Amino acid sequence: MGWPRQAWLVWGKTPGGERRLPVGCRSVPRNLKRYYGLGDLHFVTFSCYQRLALLASGRRRDLFLRALEATRLKYEMLVVGYVVMPEHVHLLVSEPGRQNLSTAIKALKQSVSRRVLRRWRMAAGQGNLFSDEVQRQRSWQARFYDFNVWSAKKRIEKLRYMHRNPVKRGLVASPELWRWSSFRYYAYGEPGPVAVNAMLPLHWTAKKRTAA
Repeated sequence: MGWPRQAWLVWGKTPGGERRLPVGCRSVPRNLKRYYGLGDLHFVTFSCYQRLALLASGRRRDLFLRALEATRLKYEMLVVGYVVMPEHVHLLVSEPGRQNLSTAIKALKQSVSRRVLRRWRMAAGQGNLFSDEVQRQRSWQARFYDFNVWSAKKRIEKLRYMHRNPVKRGLVASPELWRWSSFRYYAYGEPGPVAVNAMLPLHWTAKKRTAA
């Protein structure tokens, strides 16, 4: 019997069964388990520090997407979908061809943090680049949530959830108006700052050739 596909939700067991991550929980349990090597996609969520709206500006969200594209290329990772919200991010991605997903997400968060911190330092003034106040700034909550997506039905479900998120939050009237998501790629075939479905995993390519 293989690993349970939704095992990422479980961080402990009691005599009564599994304990699951509560909705809206701000911190990721330290003993949360991740399951890689199954050939699944991963629905990843991570939040800004203390759920602050550190991605509230379009410029910050643009910065994040540039960092995501650089991470996609560096770690040979397929990006199937994404949405960048003011205080959190959702990604639907494959496991990277280089390293594992935890390493890639950590590198992405660090890359964004460095770029944001650089701008904070500049705003603090050239004469005070390394002030204590600027150095204490944090961008992200520790770690990230990870849901294994193993079927076409689940993939569509997660894409719809992501693309409807800005509408549900009242940020825009319809999904195509939020340019920090992959919606316009799927609706209109428009390329964006992050290449969607641009790098197929080897086993997907092998299946395609077999089918042909």
